[in-house]
Amino acid sequence: MADLRQADLSKGFSWPVRVYWEDTDAGGVVYYANYLRFMERARSEWLRALGFEQDVLRDTQGMVFVVRRVEVDYLAPARFNDALAVSVELKRIGGASLTVEQTVARGVTPLVTARVTLACVDAALFKPVKIPASILSVLEPVT
Repeated sequence: MADLRQADLSKGFSWPVRVYWEDTDAGGVVYYANYLRFMERARSEWLRALGFEQDVLRDTQGMVFVVRRVEVDYLAPARFNDALAVSVELKRIGGASLTVEQTVARGVTPLVTARVTLACVDAALFKPVKIPASILSVLEPVT
């Protein structure tokens, strides 16, 4: 099954998001910080699609992924009821980090792009640790 997941995700991953009133600001557009929430959800679903539940990683491997750095470009606004797709594409694997590129798009129109660096840290101490081999064995064929 791991090979099937890798083949499916080798071209990236996309997660659908619908814009609700709670996502918008007084101007009727998505509040800028909510795009980060959309991207977080997509990354969580990406990990799940690869076979990794984050609470299980914490409980069994003693590690979690945390956001270390985000670089975001806001290109165009999303509005109430827009159907969006949030993509995740793995770009780099480090000893204790992952870098992904994410896009929030409406149809074929990119609205927001981001480069996100995730650090693998000890769940109790929040100090960097190596990414477990069990995760690397699934991620490396995806890049």
